[in-house]
Parts: sequence; structure tokens; C-alpha cells
Amino acid sequence: MYYHIVESPIGPILLAGDEDGLKYVNFLKGKTKIEVPDGWVENEDFFSEISRQLEAYFAGKLKSFEVKLAPEGTEFQKSVWRSLCEISYGETRTYGEIAKIIGNPKASRAVGFANNRNPISIIVPCHRVIGANGKLTGYASGLDIKEFLLKLEENNLN
Repeated sequence: MYYHIVESPIGPILLAGDEDGLKYVNFLKGKTKIEVPDGWVENEDFFSEISRQLEAYFAGKLKSFEVKLAPEGTEFQKSVWRSLCEISYGETRTYGEIAKIIGNPKASRAVGFANNRNPISIIVPCHRVIGANGKLTGYASGLDIKEFLLKLEENNLN
């Protein structure tokens, strides 16, 4: 597994992946402390394109990522993550709406759990999922980061 840490306006981000694709995009600050596992190999060149895309995203110039993804999870989780990728830049959906999209309208709690387990933040935009009441709810890296990402997108819609 290769990894690289990139800087962002909201702190360092860990990128990790292999020849199959990108497996992790995680904030190093936030509620959960993430550390690079033993055996992972630092490789800045491997992540040059995704680093460029993230820089453009944070500059408000990129609205859609083009990168090969290889997240690890259950089939249910992967179905949720695929549906998250369909949420357009600057838009939001509720957990219940995602549950309906994946064909399981009573699974909004399970959708929330899968959302929380999303290993590829930003690119698989779990920050675009909100509560049924329109309020920001749960985000593994903290609500301050979720709010930052939503405001970034809102301010760069044009």
C-alpha cells in the first residue's frame, strides 16, 4: 500500500492506495486519530494526479474528481458509496433519500453507518449527506470539516 500526506486548508490529508486504485482519503485531524500502518510505503509520485485534483477542489476550480477508486467494504457499503458519488457538487441529500436511491427505503440508519465508514472522504462525498431536518449530522472527521466542505462548494457553484 502506498501513501502520501497532502496539506489542505483544513489540515493534512492521508492518501493511500495501490495499483487497484485509491483506497483512503482521510483527514489526519478530527475526531479519530489516524496513523500510517507499518508496511505502507511513502510514494508522492503515485498520488501526483489526485494531489493536483484536491488542490484544484480546495481552490474552487474542480467540481468532479477523475480517479480510479478501490474502497474496501461490504456490498451494502459500496452501494451507498456509489450513490454518494452521484450527488452533484454543491448539492445535498438526506440519509433517507440515499436509502431510497439504493432501493432500501427503510435503511436510513444503515446508510448513516455506511456513510460513517466511507474510507474516501471528499471524493466519495459523504459530507453532502445531511439529516432529514436539513441540519448537519455526523461526520467522522468532525462537523467543522463537513461545514467547511459544504460552504466551499456553496461558494464556488458558478
